[in-house]
Amino acid sequence: QVQLVESGGGLVQAGGSLRLSCTASGSIVSINAMGWYRQAPGKQRELVAAITRGGSTNYEDSVKGRFTISRDAKNTVYLQMNSLKSEDTAVYYCNAIIVTYYTGQYWGQGTQVTVSS
Repeated sequence: QVQLVESGGGLVQAGGSLRLSCTASGSIVSINAMGWYRQAPGKQRELVAAITRGGSTNYEDSVKGRFTISRDAKNTVYLQMNSLKSEDTAVYYCNAIIVTYYTGQYWGQGTQVTVSS
């Protein structure tokens, strides 16, 4: 069984910064890719940023230059969010493509990020 546990959300003023963390645990053989999605009220869940095992990254256009995704040598992915805007307010979900005895997609429980203007 695999779990993704997120931390780091909260309330911040516009222009401020937050760092989200997500750690995968369980019977993991390898992690192919990790990423962050977000879902604002009344909107569809969207990809914010993703990083492959090789370190390649991609970002949603509105966060380019403000957010940075990274991962450590173990099973943790980070999302550094700078210059936050009110439109970044959403529940942020960690996502990972993980190999156990099969390859599956896993989600964290979500962490709320609220940016006040």
